[in-house]
Amino acid sequence: MRTFFSTLAVVLCVAATGAAQSTTLKVIPPPSDVGAPPPDATKTPSGLASKVITPGTGKDHPTKDDLVTVDYTGWTTDGKMFDSSIGRGKPSTFGVARVIAGFSEGLQQMVVGEKRRLWIPEGLAYKGQEGKPKGMLVFDVSLLDIPNRAPADVKGPPADAKKTASGLAYKVLREGTGGRHPRTDSVVTVQYTGWTTDGKMFDSSVVRGQPASFPLTNVIPGWTEGLQLMFEGEKTRFWIPQDLAYKGKSPPYGMLVFDVELLKIE
Repeated sequence: MRTFFSTLAVVLCVAATGAAQSTTLKVIPPPSDVGAPPPDATKTPSGLASKVITPGTGKDHPTKDDLVTVDYTGWTTDGKMFDSSIGRGKPSTFGVARVIAGFSEGLQQMVVGEKRRLWIPEGLAYKGQEGKPKGMLVFDVSLLDIPNRAPADVKGPPADAKKTASGLAYKVLREGTGGRHPRTDSVVTVQYTGWTTDGKMFDSSVVRGQPASFPLTNVIPGWTEGLQLMFEGEKTRFWIPQDLAYKGKSPPYGMLVFDVELLKIE
């Protein structure tokens, strides 16, 4: 499908927007310090208190202009859980600038892989709005990814990348568990993010929060070839030259870089 690289649609975190939640959420028990920040929590001039629960492995902090993928649970200070991506069984992706002020500020202190507890005063949360959680809110947040950030090797394939006769370059980021490859006539389900070589993200199923399914006959040649090299469960980075992408006839132009996770072969 020629239009499968659709316009970016950001899926907001439900807790951060304050939308009503289903009563079928799995309940996550509150931490013992849910009532108030402990003495070892740090506090910013705005009044946000936080404590690192698990240190991260990343080096970069999200900015207000970034997108993040997180797992989180939120409680009121009496220990009542009001939302949880963990309870829903699915991480959330949203814009850092499009959530409550305390959540946004806390995220900008974090690095990928970090888990942090936030104590967000009402003035940085919903400010007493009708139908929203009242008072100080407490969140456990794990920063899983900054999906709009391009990889360090986005400008071109590194020395350890493999290259096919057509010019397609690729590198396996995570080995798969399945034992078969898709065929040309297969229908596949994937998660993916695509960048131009100047680091601009132009499409992402990860950001939309919904995997994409399509037949391999309906995508750009680099995808048709590259997916056939993968196993289910595998995550691979592809550097697709323009002749295997849109051939300079329409944007995005030039070499395209994709991180692709093959979830299922129909």
